[in-house]
Amino acid sequence: MTTSELVEVLLLQGGRNTTLVVMGTTLLGVAAGLVGVFGLLRRRSLMADTLSHAALPGIAGAFLVISAFGMPRSLGVLLLGATVAGVLGVLAVQGLTRYTRLREDAAMGIVLSVFFGVGIVMLSVIQNRPGAGQAGLKSFIYGQTAAMSPTDAVSIGVVAVFCLIATLLLQKEFVAVCFQDEHARSLGWPVGVLDLAMMALVVVVTVVGLQSVGVILIVAMLIIPPAAARLWTDRVSAMLWISALIGGMSGYTGACVSALFPRKPAGSVIVLCAGALFLLSLLLAPRRGVLGELLRRIAGRVRMATDHALESLYEREIGVDASPPRRGVLLERLMALRGLVVLGPSGPGLTEKGRERGARLRRNHLLWEQYLISHADVAPSHVDWSVDQVEHVLSEDLVSQLERALASRGVSPPTPAEGGR
Repeated sequence: MTTSELVEVLLLQGGRNTTLVVMGTTLLGVAAGLVGVFGLLRRRSLMADTLSHAALPGIAGAFLVISAFGMPRSLGVLLLGATVAGVLGVLAVQGLTRYTRLREDAAMGIVLSVFFGVGIVMLSVIQNRPGAGQAGLKSFIYGQTAAMSPTDAVSIGVVAVFCLIATLLLQKEFVAVCFQDEHARSLGWPVGVLDLAMMALVVVVTVVGLQSVGVILIVAMLIIPPAAARLWTDRVSAMLWISALIGGMSGYTGACVSALFPRKPAGSVIVLCAGALFLLSLLLAPRRGVLGELLRRIAGRVRMATDHALESLYEREIGVDASPPRRGVLLERLMALRGLVVLGPSGPGLTEKGRERGARLRRNHLLWEQYLISHADVAPSHVDWSVDQVEHVLSEDLVSQLERALASRGVSPPTPAEGGR
């Protein structure tokens, strides 16, 4: 692989077939990312797996039918069979859930295993027939992106646009069904129809993606991008666009890598790219990412250590019997950089800013201590540990509420100069 080849592939100039594959898989990723969001929010991620496996007997059955009539292999007929099988899978899950006492996840597991088992048996029958090697059904299991034709690319593009339009038009209704289906039903909305519409979108994307990614791996394109998007935001509208972006990037990157290394299976590479983007999201997402959580914990510990040190320094200044301030070179320098203390030969001394904060911390400490003693009937000898944990998160509104609660009991709010801890 040369730099020029890399640039050509990335800029969609690597040849007609390569361009088709890259564009088709990118659009497939966008469509799967959009549709997969509602499955994730509806807690039906396993439904995508069920539908993808349920499509296999439909493909095999369609091939047997056209072979019986002596017709040549037709991709359209095979995908029609996959669609029919997918719809039957959805109806089977809903029927088992409605007319038995099975939970939905158990029903999906039954349909997945039974349909896939039937599909494997049918494939074994096909393999024993003359000309089985030319059937090309293996590509539907593992995917064969390189075999994508202009018609396939156009079909994927149409499906992607259709999914985008359906998502924009029905976003409010889909969100209501995902989060508050009972409320939506009370408003007279056709919850069952909307539910079937969401499943129909999953069926369409699954069927279209069979040729590119395969029965086994298409489920990853319907689950990984929404799961990664969920790490970045709580808003459904933003989640839809982020999921579509991650799905599109997965398809684009995977197809480019597969074009540069032809011996690598495109479907697997696309899923690996999606997995890599999920890992990056898991690490870097601001609110739910591992690094963000680690930084928040470190910041929280530094804030608690700073508060304890400032409170101890303030108590030492006003002559209250206090525990010795926590010492640490890094902590003292950090407080000095923030203008809270001045470093001297005998140790840190409070600045006016640090003194004000230390006084406020001590007052909050005593206020919460009095509240626990007077309202929660906690023994004075047991309140200190709880106060040390809570005093750092007392907001101004909560402090005002504590003052009013103490005043209603005839307890005077403490002053920072009062003794005791």
